Amino acid sequence: MNQKQRAAGMTVISNSALVILKVVMGLITHSISILSEAVHSGMDLLSGLITLITVTKSSQPADRSHQYGHGKFESISGMVEAGLVVVAAIYIIWEAGERLLSPSPLQSLHYGMLVMAISSVGNFFVYRHNIKVAKRTESIALEANAYHLIADFYTSLGVLGGLVLIALAEVQTLDSLVAIVVALFILKASVNLMGKAFRDLTDRVLPEDEEKSIRKIILDHYSQFVEFHKLRTRKSGSERYIDLHLVVAKDTELEAAHNLTHHIAEDIRNRFPGSQTIIHLEPCDRDCQECRKKCPQEGSPP
Repeated sequence: MNQKQRAAGMTVISNSALVILKVVMGLITHSISILSEAVHSGMDLLSGLITLITVTKSSQPADRSHQYGHGKFESISGMVEAGLVVVAAIYIIWEAGERLLSPSPLQSLHYGMLVMAISSVGNFFVYRHNIKVAKRTESIALEANAYHLIADFYTSLGVLGGLVLIALAEVQTLDSLVAIVVALFILKASVNLMGKAFRDLTDRVLPEDEEKSIRKIILDHYSQFVEFHKLRTRKSGSERYIDLHLVVAKDTELEAAHNLTHHIAEDIRNRFPGSQTIIHLEPCDRDCQECRKKCPQEGSPP
């Protein structure tokens, strides 16, 4: 089991325990905000299961059916998880609206406060671990899962604060209002997740700073080629795909040209682990001797 699978597995275990605690406490206290948090954690649990399956699949090497690897499975997972968040938020708003119209007294609030405090602390520590692994492995599925957890952390804090206010002020409608605020917070997180996953699924170019790094790596070898063009980049899960056309002098030996492309691809891979670079070689159509006469210092960048 790799580090991505372990992080996803930790989420599944923690959210399983939290769902049980929140459902029990929600039924005991009759609190819609606690029950909404139980739904939220249930979605987090389902999200964790999807993430665990996804990172297991995406870690598999390329095969006959998926010759460019399985990285897109992570982006699909991110879209599915964002959709689940939307469903959870709509359900919470519906239930909170019903409770606003027909409020009922809350009971045993101190137990509910304790569960919300446990939930906040637990989600925060699991979030920290997930986001570290997500950044280290560039896993969008784990990052989406981490956003679920930090959203649960903040919403649990919000519910805890609401329960404290209810206990002090005895205003029962605060429970439903806190639940609606929780749902709106969840909806905002889902929009961010969908946007990020959608960008990868549509093969959007790499960020500008990454493309600049790639161009710099190529130009570090400028003394061995004439120019490059048609640079294209995209991302699939944690993998980057780069291809370009490299123009070399027409009298360059095949072995030397091959070694050059190998060195460039290796340098890019060292900077961006897991990247795959395809370089198409083209012979320069100019006279080599004339170019050398005009160039005052061969190898100087343009």
